[in-house]
Amino acid sequence: MEVGLKAIAAAICVAFGMISAIGESWIACHTIDGMVRNPEMADKLRSNMIVAVALDESTAIYSLIVAILIIFVL
Repeated sequence: MEVGLKAIAAAICVAFGMISAIGESWIACHTIDGMVRNPEMADKLRSNMIVAVALDESTAIYSLIVAILIIFVL
């Protein structure tokens, strides 16, 4: 595979991984909104947010791994 095509493929992978940043900000925004509306549930909301952000971040990590594999293996 040509170097240019590898770079384009890796850039596409990273771009799809960046979509998870939108999801993370959405999760954090709505969690903070829930904490403001109901402060008694703040601890439970925070722990649920951490799990949700970790699951969302795994998408970005997988896309980064695929991009690295495209660049160095193919």
